Amino acid sequence: MKKLLIVLALACTLSSLYAQKTCYSELKGDTLVIGNECIERKFIWNDGNLVTYSLSDKANRKTTFTVKQAPDFFISKDTREASKGACRVEKVAATDIHPAYLKTIVTFSLGTLDIQRIYRIYDGCPAIACDTYLKGSVNSVFGGREENAADRKNIEFVEDMKSKSVTAILDQLYLKGQHWHAKAVEFWDVTDWNNNLLAERDVIAYRKNSYRGNLLFVRNGEEGTGFFFLKESPCSSVQLAYKGADFIAEFGKFMITGLGITEKNIQEDTWTRTYSCVTGVYGDGELQALTALRSYQKNIRRHFRNRDEMVMMNTWGDRSQDTKVNEAFCLQELERAAKLGITHFQIDDGWQVGKSPNSAVAKGSFKNIWDNKDYWKPDPVKYPRGLAPIVKKGKKLGIEIGLWFNPSVQNDFVDWEKDAETLIGLYREYGIRIFKIDGLTIPTKKAEINLRNLFDKVLAETDNKVMFNLDATASRRGGYHMFNEYGNIFLENRYTDWQNYYPYWTLRNLWMLSKYVPAEKLQIEFLNKWRNTEKYGDDPFAPHRYSFEYLFATTMAGQPLAWFEASNLPEEAFGIRDLMEKYKKVQYDFHQGTILPIGEEPSGRSWTGFQSLCHSKNGYLLIYREDNAREETWVETWLPEGAEVMCTPILGNGKLMVTTVGRKGTIKVSLPEKNDFMLYRYEIR
Repeated sequence: MKKLLIVLALACTLSSLYAQKTCYSELKGDTLVIGNECIERKFIWNDGNLVTYSLSDKANRKTTFTVKQAPDFFISKDTREASKGACRVEKVAATDIHPAYLKTIVTFSLGTLDIQRIYRIYDGCPAIACDTYLKGSVNSVFGGREENAADRKNIEFVEDMKSKSVTAILDQLYLKGQHWHAKAVEFWDVTDWNNNLLAERDVIAYRKNSYRGNLLFVRNGEEGTGFFFLKESPCSSVQLAYKGADFIAEFGKFMITGLGITEKNIQEDTWTRTYSCVTGVYGDGELQALTALRSYQKNIRRHFRNRDEMVMMNTWGDRSQDTKVNEAFCLQELERAAKLGITHFQIDDGWQVGKSPNSAVAKGSFKNIWDNKDYWKPDPVKYPRGLAPIVKKGKKLGIEIGLWFNPSVQNDFVDWEKDAETLIGLYREYGIRIFKIDGLTIPTKKAEINLRNLFDKVLAETDNKVMFNLDATASRRGGYHMFNEYGNIFLENRYTDWQNYYPYWTLRNLWMLSKYVPAEKLQIEFLNKWRNTEKYGDDPFAPHRYSFEYLFATTMAGQPLAWFEASNLPEEAFGIRDLMEKYKKVQYDFHQGTILPIGEEPSGRSWTGFQSLCHSKNGYLLIYREDNAREETWVETWLPEGAEVMCTPILGNGKLMVTTVGRKGTIKVSLPEKNDFMLYRYEIR
C-alpha cells in the first residue's frame, strides 16, 4: 500500500502534462472548497474572511483538520466581522506563459479595508497559490519596523492605550498535535557579494518563534503528513517592509508573515498587491516534498524547447566591458560562436548610445536616462547600419541575438512606459526577444509595481514572445521566487581576472539551489580557462586544471552560459562542439524532469551530481567525479531502494551498467579519471 501511495503522489507531482482537467471550486452554504485530484482545501466561508477547516493530501489519502477557527488572513486587531463577502470562479485559459488554471476570487471588507484573495490551482499540482490585494484604509500599523515606545503619542483617552501595531499574517494553519518538524530555507542573491546562497534550519515547533526564508516545510511526526509554505517574494534580506521574519511557528500553528507593504502603501481606490503565498501537501519522505514544490514551480512559467532552452554566449566575462563591442567584433564573434555550437549570442552593455556606470570608454550613469532620448538606440559609430547585420548574420548561422538592458531606476521606475516601448521597439524592428535585465533596484512598493508593469506591458505587446534574463548579482531584486513568470535568472558574475571563478564553486551554487529552485531556470556560466592562469599559481582548483568539456558539463543541469569572448579561445577549445551538439539533443528532455541534487556537496574533492526525474520509471543521472582518489564509489540518488536500474551513457565517459539500488538510493558508479563526468539515461526495470 505504501508503494502504491508513493506512485500516486509522484503521478501528481512529477508532471501536469498528463493531468486531466480536475480543478474545482465551489461555495456551498457556509463552506468553500478548492481542489483537484491531488489537494483539497476546505474553508468556512465567514462572509469571505476565510477560515481553513481542513487540508487534504488526496494522493496519500490524508486529511488534516484545523483545531482553532481563526481567519487565515490577519491585518488588524479590529474584531469587526467581515462584510460584503463575494466569490466568483473563473477558468483561465492557457497562454505561452502559463498553463490553464482555475481562479477563485474572494472579496470582502473589514471596516474601511477591502480585501481580495485570488486562489490559483493547476491540474495535477498538489498546491494552491494565493495572491492578495488590499484597498481602502486600515486602522493598524504593520510592516517595516519594530515599534519603539518613545515614538508613541501622549495618553489622553482609553483608546490611546491600545497599541495599533500588529504582525500581519498572509496565511496560517492551526493544526492539532505536538510533534511537528519544520525546515525553513532562507536564500541570498546579490551574488557579487554572496557565494553561499541558501541555509536550512531544522526545528521542532515549540513555543512561538519566528523564522526567515522563502520556504517552510512542515511534517507531522505522528502521521507522516506534510505541507509546505512558499512565500513568493524577494530574499528575506531585501524584502520590502520587512520585520525580520517570514514564518511563525507555535506548536501546531504555522503562519506566513511579511506582506511586503506597510499600511501607508494601501490606496483608497487602487488595489495594492502584497507578496503571494503557496500552500502545498505531500506524504512521507523528502522526495515527495520536493516534487510537490517543483510541480507548482513548473506551472509558473511554461517551458518550451524553442523559447526557453539556450546555450548562450555573452562576451562580458573577459572583462573588455564595452571597449570592443561593435559591428565587426560581433560578426566575428558570431562566426566563432557557431564553431562552438552556441545557440544565442547576447550583446552586453555597450551596444547603445548611452553610457552606463560600467562603461570603460566614458563613465556614464543610470540616472535620468531619458534626458537623452537616443540613449537606447544602437550606437551609430559602433553600429552604423544598426543591429540588422548582426541579426541577419545570426540567423544565417542559427544563432539568436539577445541584448543587455537597464531600466531607468530613478523615481521608482517612473519612466517604465518609455522603457517598455524601447524593448517593444527592438523586438518589432529586429526580432530581438531576449533581454538581460540589469541594474535593478526595488526600494519601494511603487518601484515593484512599476517594474511589474514594465514586464507585463512588454509581454502583452509582443504576444508573450519576449523573455528576460533577470540579473541576481546585486542590489534589491526579485531573488529566486518572484518574477519567475518572466524568464530565467542570470545567477552570478565570476571572472578569472579577479581569481573568483572556480568551477566547483559555480557547481556548488547550482547544486544547492537545485533542491528548491528549478535548475532549468538558472543561467550558469563557464569561462575561458586559458586566461589568467598565472593569477591562480599552483591553486589545485584553478580553472586551467580542468578540461574545457568538464567546465561546460558543470553548467548542463542549468542553462549554460559561455561567459567569454570566443575570439580569445585557443583552437583546441573548439573541440567542445561535439559535446555541445550532443547535449542540445537531450537538453530539453533533461530539463522537463524534476532536477534534484545527488551525491555529496561539491567541494572540489567530491562525487556529486544531479538527477532529473522525468517519469516514475525513467530520467537522467548527471554524475561528476571531482579531484579525489576514489575511482568508484556509492552515490546517493532519489532512486527507490531495491529497484533494478539500467543506465545508458549519453555524454561523458560512463559505461553501460545495470545495478540494484541500495539504501538511501545509493548506486555504485565509477570513473577512471579525476575531474570527469558522465550523463546517463536511466530506466527502472
